[in-house]
Amino acid sequence: MRAIIQRVASASVTVAEQMVGQINAGLLVLLAVSPSDSTDDLRKLADKILNLRIFPDDQDRFDRSLIDCHGELLVVSQFTLYADTRKGRRPSFVGAAAPALAEPMVEQFIAYCREQGITTASGQFGAAMQVHLINDGPVTIILDTAEWQHGRG
Repeated sequence: MRAIIQRVASASVTVAEQMVGQINAGLLVLLAVSPSDSTDDLRKLADKILNLRIFPDDQDRFDRSLIDCHGELLVVSQFTLYADTRKGRRPSFVGAAAPALAEPMVEQFIAYCREQGITTASGQFGAAMQVHLINDGPVTIILDTAEWQHGRG
């Protein structure tokens, strides 16, 4: 799984001019699933995101997690994180899981975060979405569970 995490003051996602998800201060997570991802991968990724110390403490150091500061989470599926641009000018997305696999994994990810007590909103899988955010920091972090399997996580 791949995730782009952005610390936000607020964020929302709309589909066909209808707001489908909205949060106050917390994290916007753009999430992609690969064919080899497992439930174990999604739990590890969710735990990493929820416990990542990227919020400031009283000394303005990164020392608080989303859980610590009672932040909210907005999860938006984004298969384009698996774009392969090595050949030609049109990206290939063969590294992304098919919707039949990806959608349940994204839903499980969201459910797992909610089970951890995090207020979690989401986009609409497969829809053309407009994501609005006020980036806080800016703080943007990329996580990839495949890198953890090779000792880089």
